[in-house]
Amino acid sequence: MSEVLEAALRLIVVFAAFLTLPLLVGQLEHKVMAHMQSRMGPMYAGGFHGWAQLVADGVKFAQKEEVVPAAADRTVFRLAPALALIPYFVAMVAIPIGPGLVGRDIDAGIFFVLAVMGVGVIGTLMAGWASANKYSLLGAVRQVSQLMAYELPFVLAAASVAMAAGSLGFTDIVDAWEPWWLIWQLPAAVVFFVAGLAELNRPPFDMPVADAEIIFGPYTEYTGLRFALFLLAEYAGIVLLCFLTSVLFLGGWHGPFVDSWVWTFAKAGVLAFVVVWLRVSYPRMRADQLQKLAWQILIPVALAQLLLTGVVTVAW
Repeated sequence: MSEVLEAALRLIVVFAAFLTLPLLVGQLEHKVMAHMQSRMGPMYAGGFHGWAQLVADGVKFAQKEEVVPAAADRTVFRLAPALALIPYFVAMVAIPIGPGLVGRDIDAGIFFVLAVMGVGVIGTLMAGWASANKYSLLGAVRQVSQLMAYELPFVLAAASVAMAAGSLGFTDIVDAWEPWWLIWQLPAAVVFFVAGLAELNRPPFDMPVADAEIIFGPYTEYTGLRFALFLLAEYAGIVLLCFLTSVLFLGGWHGPFVDSWVWTFAKAGVLAFVVVWLRVSYPRMRADQLQKLAWQILIPVALAQLLLTGVVTVAW
């Protein structure tokens, strides 16, 4: 009974983090963009530093009417937001933030998390197809093609650090991590982070939701809380990507003075800031530029890094 209770408590903690951390990332994005682009709106709600902006957004989404297009497949249309969001919660269960601080320690954790993250695109595809809108369908097709291009460098980069550690488990990888890996695995880390941003449709890789061309891609017909679920899925993906990068390439809870879960959160927080920084710094890439970056740059770099890791691992 104690094991069941412990598992239930771990799931509750993970679920609470799943509901909280994406909202904090959203609040961070509001404030960072407000400072970098001199936006007054996000700095106004609630008075001091616009602290109530997140609350105002929530109230706005809750008050909006839930509209389903007349020609839409209503069942698929309504299921799509949940299917886009749930995989990130499932993946978050397997991410450790400290020694023993994990929902479920899985031996093949990398395979599990990467596989589950790839399921989220099905929700986007369902949304685009069920909306009975050509712009929505075009955005969904763009998202699928983008995922196909960037999933390969994403997995190859993760395979590099797994080969270096000699394990597919996150805890084993963090235990095997050494500071000099920051240089040795740097190309893999950059490839992993960039490919992850592309899979999440984050600027400058947001062609599937290019508002100047296809309104808002697969989410065009969504309003109210269903639309908010897609936004929550995006921020949950950012949280997951930042923690993954921190655990795989930055040593997780290892720090210069004492090992602690605080270091994991600090590294993930810095990476989340970088995600927002990239959004406000670079223009949207064209579809051909997206594919060229994946196939002609990221994949060759990932393969070269994988070769280097194999050579160093055998020689060491």
